[in-house]
Amino acid sequence: MGRYLAVRFGQGLVTLVLASMVVFAGVRALPGDPALALAGEEATPETVAAIRARLGLDGSLVEQYLRFLGSALTGDLGESTRTGTPVTELIATTLPVTGWLSLYAIVVAVVAGMAAGTLAAVYRGRGADLAVSGLSLVSLSVPNFWLGLLAILYLAVGLGLFPASGYVAVGEDPLRALWHLTLPALILGTGLAAIVMRQTRASMVDTLTADFVRTARAKGVSRGAVVVRHALRNSLLVVLTIVGLQLGGLVSGAVVTERIFGLPGFGKLTLDSVFTRDYPVIQGVVLVVTLAYIVINLVVDVLYSVIDPRVRVAGRSQ
Repeated sequence: MGRYLAVRFGQGLVTLVLASMVVFAGVRALPGDPALALAGEEATPETVAAIRARLGLDGSLVEQYLRFLGSALTGDLGESTRTGTPVTELIATTLPVTGWLSLYAIVVAVVAGMAAGTLAAVYRGRGADLAVSGLSLVSLSVPNFWLGLLAILYLAVGLGLFPASGYVAVGEDPLRALWHLTLPALILGTGLAAIVMRQTRASMVDTLTADFVRTARAKGVSRGAVVVRHALRNSLLVVLTIVGLQLGGLVSGAVVTERIFGLPGFGKLTLDSVFTRDYPVIQGVVLVVTLAYIVINLVVDVLYSVIDPRVRVAGRSQ
């Protein structure tokens, strides 16, 4: 296990460096000059040059990247060119919002998806299976932004069940924070829940028709025990894989969801930084998301051996 973790850690570092190169080059390919945007259209060339020097944009791309990489290794991601606030401070302020929203959405998606997938697998070919499969198809087809607007219109404004916007820190009032995040989490987790449902159903159908399940039923094992101990447990590996792979899409979906519900998270920070050509903030946000994605996938790989002892993460001997 130790050797495997060391190899994966090395791969993660290489991925992080490559991602930093791509992001660094990509943000500088955006149209517009941040120095000119700060100075104003009527600024003199001397003023623009002074601002470029202050922002560290006067050197070559290689010099700028090496300067950025050296600072990032010490935990310094620079300062926002728009507000002058340290990027680490902005990330520390907005990351908990997106983190709690994503975690809530994952819980909703896994619970709802596995419950619906189990129901569809147990009653496959019947009305429950058709209803759940149709609902999952609709969930995958409807865009999050449109579903979010409908939820605000009918559930928040019309019925008053949830707040239409705003955020309360979890540390201040957990119950109010949960109430404010419920509707965005439901919207964000809808697409993932549909994917989890379909994969859970497919995995459980294969397991329920396997020979060892027939043998267990022949020995008198109850139907409920077969579903929980064999079919549902085997589907956990599939669900874990899906959740790990879909986290990137969940974060990108959070950008739109946070914008719709007025949440001060990574989504708002990312869009604001892109619109204002705030290079340090864009680079910092993408690096943090990439690092989180690497760590989460490593955790998912390790959890394989916990859920199913037959999966040897460290061994994979050949």
